[in-house]
Amino acid sequence: MGHNDSHRGARIARNTLMLYVRMLVLMLVGLYTSRVVLEALGETDFGVYNVVGGVVAMFTIISGALNSAVQRFITFEMGKTEGADLNKVYSTAVNIQLILAAIIVILAEPIGIWFINNEMTISPDRIKAAEWVLHFSLLAFVINLMSVPQMASITAHEKMSAYAWIGILDGLLRLGTALLIMHSGGERLIQYSVLMAVTVIIVRAAYGIYCRRHFEECRYRPVFDRKLTGEMFAFAGWNFVGVTSGVLRDQGGNILVNLFSGPAVNAARGMAVQLNGAVQGFVTNFMTAVNPQITKSYASGDHGYMFSLVRRSSRMSFYLLLMMVIPLLLNTDTVLSLWLKDVPAHTTLFVQLFLIFALSESLSNPMITAMLATGRIRNYQLVVGGIQLLNIPVSYYLLKMGAAPEITVAVAIALSQVCLFARLVMLNRATGFPIFGFISKVYIKSVLVVMPLAMSVPLIFDMYKPAGLWGTVVSVAVCIVWTALIIYFVGTDREEKGMLKGLLTKRREG
Repeated sequence: MGHNDSHRGARIARNTLMLYVRMLVLMLVGLYTSRVVLEALGETDFGVYNVVGGVVAMFTIISGALNSAVQRFITFEMGKTEGADLNKVYSTAVNIQLILAAIIVILAEPIGIWFINNEMTISPDRIKAAEWVLHFSLLAFVINLMSVPQMASITAHEKMSAYAWIGILDGLLRLGTALLIMHSGGERLIQYSVLMAVTVIIVRAAYGIYCRRHFEECRYRPVFDRKLTGEMFAFAGWNFVGVTSGVLRDQGGNILVNLFSGPAVNAARGMAVQLNGAVQGFVTNFMTAVNPQITKSYASGDHGYMFSLVRRSSRMSFYLLLMMVIPLLLNTDTVLSLWLKDVPAHTTLFVQLFLIFALSESLSNPMITAMLATGRIRNYQLVVGGIQLLNIPVSYYLLKMGAAPEITVAVAIALSQVCLFARLVMLNRATGFPIFGFISKVYIKSVLVVMPLAMSVPLIFDMYKPAGLWGTVVSVAVCIVWTALIIYFVGTDREEKGMLKGLLTKRREG
């Protein structure tokens, strides 16, 4: 078992490194692309694109629930039966996505047009452009929806090299789109929406071709399994509450900002989300490599390994983010001024709050995967989803009372902490996951020990650092080196130190 755990750990490390190559390319390309797009479209049109895209994203309330079901069932089947019924699961998933795509188009078009014309704060001369953004954002959304079974197969097989290379293609196509828009005339907002939809079509075709060539189960058969379809819909039905709360927290907050503050503040929030997404890529890639093993270990009955993996991945997710968050928190203004020519008002505080929110959520992500693996998610989604749904009414009330637009993210941070402990209790009831072990080995160690220690020296240095770009460069270096030292000597146990040493040794030998 020890050798097997070591082999699985090595696979996680290998896949994570491959995904980091993808992430570094996408982060550099993405940050530059966002700057070019903001400059090409202008603050107002960029805000319009973000908020209209948010209207389309609201329909992930429906699709996201089934996406999680597809991911869970394909990965679970692989862990349980060596893939004997994978093609049936895949074909059933395609059937469900076809039906769902048709439903979403029928609902989203009229609702989106009504919302743009009656509720959103957009100048009359931009209404038609906003409607075209809706049409092509919806097309891109449906194409992404239809690719879910293929993406689930790639992740379940842990073939992260394909995921990495096609992801890099995606980033380069988006960069090409931004540069084309920068040098084009006419209605740039509409042109950008069209080209983004074309990019999605090309990338999803690449994923489809790869899956058909490498995975036998990714060949659609017109089968209908009533029992399997029912199980997927039942799983998705209870997951609907959790997905609803997540989408309303993110996109609902975006719409509330628009209603109370207008498109310019939406642009600030949009840029903050872009930067936060780039930073979160460190954790997203790590969890993409870890998630299949959490689900497979539960399916095979190896609960001890699953518990250990949840604890370790929660802690490592937090540490990976912490190394990025601390230098960004202390140098937000300088980083934004280097990234953007003109920094929209409110962007700095939005960025800082989103970074803190990301730290809070990073501790919960492995628990979410473990809970979904069990399939028994009714009570979990009612409790945790119900807490998250409080985000919109609380934010609306505070905005109505005159609070700043950043309050939408502050509320999300507070509720995220409540959700973390609710998830811990629910996972304990479903699997016997040790609550005290998580609190002592993850929460206390990460949040109450490592984070204050990691912040100490950077905060002192920040008070005396040289002015200008040189001071920022030294500050970032101090933050990263000091945080890494604290994580290694205080935040990791003996086994994790050994794994890190082994990984570094292999890298040097390579």
